[in-house]
Amino acid sequence: MSGSETKTAVEWLASVAPDPDACRWEWERNPLGVALLPAGRLWDVLILPGELGYPTLDVLTRMIDRPGPVLADFGDSRMGFFVPPGTAARWIGTGVRGAGRGTWIVVPYPGRSTGGVRWLVLPDGNGTLTDPALLELAMHEAASQIARNDGGGGAGGG
Repeated sequence: MSGSETKTAVEWLASVAPDPDACRWEWERNPLGVALLPAGRLWDVLILPGELGYPTLDVLTRMIDRPGPVLADFGDSRMGFFVPPGTAARWIGTGVRGAGRGTWIVVPYPGRSTGGVRWLVLPDGNGTLTDPALLELAMHEAASQIARNDGGGGAGGG
């Protein structure tokens, strides 16, 4: 990610903070390189278990050129897919949690390694988000692949 792309991504992410300047300050000075940002303004986050999230991301990247931002937590136990605001409130899916209005997300500085939460797909700064319908299709395909590989058992989709 180039310097100008990072700056654009930082500005886009920080724009949802109650105080964008304080958010940028926190990112620069926090030794963990993370800030808490409110979901539900420019994006919601659908949180999948890692064992479903990684295959879902693989399927999704074969379906479209560039998905929206994707986070992974420490230990890869969960992945967060950035989707349009309002999606979390309408999402019904076993094992998938939604972070929308009224929730906060730990967000690392774009392009900087934090040792904890990290970007798998960086924000492009233009507001590109993953279409929830495409995410659901990718989840179903990933769950089907998991079930075939497990001999019939495995994760469920959304």
